[in-house]
Amino acid sequence: MTSLEAAQKIKAKFGDLISEPAQFRGEITLPVADAEKIAELCRYAKNDLGFDYLVDISSIDNYGDDPRWTVIYHLRGLGHRCELRLKTGVSEEKSELPTVTTVWQGADWHEREIYDMMGIRFSGHRDLRRILMWEGYPYFPLRKDFPLAGKPSELPGVAFTKPAPMAGGPFVTVAGGNSAMAREPRIRIPETDALETMGRLERRKEIQEAHGHPKGPGPIEKK
Repeated sequence: MTSLEAAQKIKAKFGDLISEPAQFRGEITLPVADAEKIAELCRYAKNDLGFDYLVDISSIDNYGDDPRWTVIYHLRGLGHRCELRLKTGVSEEKSELPTVTTVWQGADWHEREIYDMMGIRFSGHRDLRRILMWEGYPYFPLRKDFPLAGKPSELPGVAFTKPAPMAGGPFVTVAGGNSAMAREPRIRIPETDALETMGRLERRKEIQEAHGHPKGPGPIEKK
C-alpha cells in the first residue's frame, strides 16, 4: 500500500468529510472538513490502515483569516513505511477539537505544547496543562499577534517576563523594503506592523562618524 492508496481508502470511507488528497513533492495531505471527527478518522488510520506511529502534531495561526487555526497530524506506518498528513481547520471562536490521546498515547505532549503556545484546547485530554510556560502565564507566545520581543507579565513568587528587544535577523525579516535595514528591523510590532529601526539608524550614525561612511567595517582611525 502506498500513501496515496491509504488516502483514497480514507476518502472512500469518510466521503464528503475528506477533500481530495493533495500531493506535493511525494507527500500526501488529506484536508478534513470537520475537526470534531479527527479522532475517529485517526483511529481508522491506525487500526485499519496501519498508521501506528504519530510523528507529530503541529498548528498554524492563520491570523486574519477564518478559520484561524490549522492543526496538522503527521502519521507514519512502521510496517508499510508510508506517511500521511491530515489537516483540519478550527475557528478562533471555538479553539477546540477532540484529543487523539485515545488513539496514540504519544499525542499527550504534542497537544499540551499546542495548547501552551497557541491556546488551542483538546477536549478529552486528561492532563491539558502548560508544558513550557508556567501555569498562570496569560499569553500564548506562538500566536502571530504576540510581539516577537515578548510581553511583560508577572506571577508573584513564581516567575516574570520582560520584553527583550531583538537584534534583527531572519526571525524579524519583512519581505520587500528599500534597504536591508527596512527588511530586518530591530522589532516588528504585530498590532500595527510598525517597524522600529532607531537602533540601527543610531548605529549607522556611529559608523559614519568613525569611518566616514555608514557601512564599515575596518579599523576605526582616530580623527
